[in-house]
Parts: sequence; structure tokens; C-alpha cells
Amino acid sequence: MPQTTGTTDAEVVAIRSAAPPHRHRWWVLAVIGVAQLMVVLDATIVNIALPSAQRDLGFSDGDRQWIVTAYALAFGSLLLLGGRIADLFGRKMTFLVGLVGFAGASAVGGAAQNFEMLVGARAVQGLFGALLAPAALSLLTTTFTDAKERAKAFGVYGAIAGAGGAVGLLLGGLLTEYLDWRWTLYVNLAFAAVAFAGGALLLTRTTRDKDARIDVPGAILVGGGLFCLVYGFSNAESHDWTSPATWGLLVVGAVLLAAFTWWQTRARNPLLPLRVLLDRNRGASFLSVLIIGAGMFGVFLFLTYYLQQSLGYSPVETGLAFLPMIAGLMLASTLATTVLVPRIGPKPVVPLGMGISAAALVWFTNLDLTSAYATDILPPLVIGGLGFGLIMAPAMALATDGVRAEDAGVASAAVNTMQQIGGSLGTALLNTLATSAVTSYLDGRDPKDPMVLAQAGLEGYSTAYWWSAAFFVAGLVISAVLYRRGAPVHDPDAAPAVHM
Repeated sequence: MPQTTGTTDAEVVAIRSAAPPHRHRWWVLAVIGVAQLMVVLDATIVNIALPSAQRDLGFSDGDRQWIVTAYALAFGSLLLLGGRIADLFGRKMTFLVGLVGFAGASAVGGAAQNFEMLVGARAVQGLFGALLAPAALSLLTTTFTDAKERAKAFGVYGAIAGAGGAVGLLLGGLLTEYLDWRWTLYVNLAFAAVAFAGGALLLTRTTRDKDARIDVPGAILVGGGLFCLVYGFSNAESHDWTSPATWGLLVVGAVLLAAFTWWQTRARNPLLPLRVLLDRNRGASFLSVLIIGAGMFGVFLFLTYYLQQSLGYSPVETGLAFLPMIAGLMLASTLATTVLVPRIGPKPVVPLGMGISAAALVWFTNLDLTSAYATDILPPLVIGGLGFGLIMAPAMALATDGVRAEDAGVASAAVNTMQQIGGSLGTALLNTLATSAVTSYLDGRDPKDPMVLAQAGLEGYSTAYWWSAAFFVAGLVISAVLYRRGAPVHDPDAAPAVHM
């Protein structure tokens, strides 16, 4: 159970309400927005550059997923810990340290001379991103003390988070095509410099929470468990599913996560209080976010390779090709959160999104070397974006709906953790299945024949799309069973929770 202090929740609210508004609060929002954009776009900006980086550094198809997974895994598994560190050492200091570390790791990644150096830099990026994101969220909460102004600030913050993926795809394409893939990492130095200068000048130093304690055993258990699961799925490509290096790691990962769950019921300051997960709507939302993370990351990775390697698209053309999906996602997200869920609830909306997403992934399996963008690629892209939006916005909103005030921060961190971990696990598993399908297709065929290689690539992509569709079908069943009927009832006094 969390430690109690001599200050009641009512007194904390009164103190915050009485605090005068920050003189430069809108400039603070701009600083936090720049930092948030840097963290969010880094999840997609490297995807567009990945084929170029692979050619330059010479790593294998089996290894390419680690460029994406190293960042997402470190970021997702350490977010909860990052929030506690911000409480313990002060938000401003944690924010500035996160910026410096993120920029340094980006510089190392941009200068990478081999695969190992690039993966290591991406993992360190994720580590410092996990410090930066919760600190930015906390600073936003404490800077805007007026309820109406805070709602506006959260709206801007959420819009930045939503648009970051699209910005990353476009910027990644432009930098890769007109400069070099390394600039998709170097560009973070500019973002970090602006945010650091603004943060150092404008942010108020906060007193650290002397009662905050870091749940070190919990952090070790959840980080170790997640790493073993991702690495186990990745190993299946090179060691086969029957190898102890594959199933052994998967078993160890499952045991460590089970131990983490048990430990959270015993720890005095748990990383993730289990009461956050036990509500039916919240539990369904966490699982839905995990599934959308796995499915979406898979689409971005494999469709990027298909467009550039199979159809010969340039990096900029690839980034532009994804924009209709992002537009569909944003349209459906707005419709779901403002019209559908408030009127009819999540039970029909999220399962519908799962079904639409599964249909789009099945459509992608028909793509071949002669597919045209307007007739064969654009329709499933738009449909997939609509499906993703119907899942993502309601699930992320309901994952934090109705939590206690003291749990709002950890709930926001946890839902983003689920999205990142879903992406890590999905990317690792799908990449393993895709490369295995390529190997099977090449067996008995001439691997030097360009047409054979091109067709083998299509087999790999198709396999990934089929499995992604299976994820969404499972999500349809889970969300249809778990979500409650009817529109959710909101507590008007609940503290807002924002998603990173």
C-alpha cells in the first residue's frame, strides 16, 4: 500500500488551487510541447529511414526490428519508474536530465558505425525518454492551476501527441531523402536544445517528494520480464521455436511478470497499484491498447519496407503515402470520443474498430509487385486508419477514467507503457514470423534471382499482415466480452489524465 502523509487529498487540492498561475505558463506549454513532439515522433521517424540504415550498416532482416523495438521496449518498460524518479528528484531536474540524455543518445545513434551501436543508442534514447515524458506531464499539471486553462493546455498536449506520428513519418522521409538517414536522429539535437534552453529559463524548481520511494524490485521484475518476452520472440527466427533460447526466455519472462504482479500486492510504494487494472472497462482498455500497439507497429514496419523495396518508393513518397491512414485515424478518434462513446459506450465502438482493422490487414495480404497506390494500397490504408482511431482514442481515454486522484499519473504512464510494449512484442513476433516465411519460400529456389527474392519479400509481408489481423480478431472478442454496456459515467471532479 502507498505510504500516507500528514496532508489530506483535500488540502493538496486547496494548495494547488491557491497557487498563483505561472507568469510564463503558455511559454512553458510550448517548451513541454517541443519535448513531447521529439519523444513521440521518434517512435516513427526512424521507420522511414530503416531501409536506408539497413543498406548502410549491413544488418539482416532478422535484426532490423531491434531498431524499433530497442526504443519502444526501453521507453515502455521504464515509464512507470521514470514517473517515480520525477517525484523523488524533482520534475525540472528530471526533465532537463532527460533532454540532455535523449540528445546525447541521438547523437551517438546518428554517428553509429555498426548495428550494435545504433541499437544501443536507441535503447538509451528510450531510457531517457522514459524520464522525460512523465516529468513533462507532471510539469504541465503543476504549471496550469486554473481548471479551464489546464483543459486547454491538455488539449494542445494531446494534439501534439496525436500528430507526432504523422510528423515523424513526413520528417523521416524528407531527412532521409534530401540529407541522410542519420539526420532522423541528429534532428533531435535541435528539438532538445530549444526545449532545454526554455526549460532552464522558465520552469520552476519543485520541492521533491520526500515520501516517494522507488520500487526497485518491481522495476527489475517488470523490465526483466518484458525484455525476456521480446528477446524470446526475436530468437525464434534464428534459433527456432523448439530451442531453449526461445521457449526458455519466454517462460522466464512469464515467470518474472507473474512475480511482478505478486510483488505489486506487497510493495509499500508499488510501481503499478493493481487497483488501477481491476475495473472492467479499464482492464479491457489496457488490453485493447496492447493489441493496437502490436498491430499498428507491424503495419508501419512492413508497409514501409513493401513500399520502398517492393514498389521502389522514395522515403518522402513513403511518408506521404501513410498520411491518409493518419487522417483516418484522427477523424475516427474525434468521432469516437466526442460522439459515439458518450452516447452508446465503448462496447460497440472498440470491437467495431477491431473488426475494421482486421479487415484492412486481410486486404493488405493481396498486395503484390504490380499493386497501384490509388486502387490497392490507399483503400485499406484509410480503412485501417478508421479502425485504429475507433480503438485507440476510446481505449486510451477509458484506461484512465475514474481512477483515484493519486493514481492518475501512474494510470497515464501505464496505458502508454502498454502501447509501447504491445509495439515491442508485436514487432518482435511479426518480424520473426515474416523472416521465417521468407526462409521457407526460398527453400529450394534460387536466392540470387531478383524475382524470387521479391516474391519472398511479399510472402514475409503477407504473413505479418495475417498475424496482425489475428491480433485484431482476438481484440474484437476480448473487447466485446469485457467492456460494460452503456456510456461511461464521468466524475466531474476527477483529475484529468493525459496520454504520452
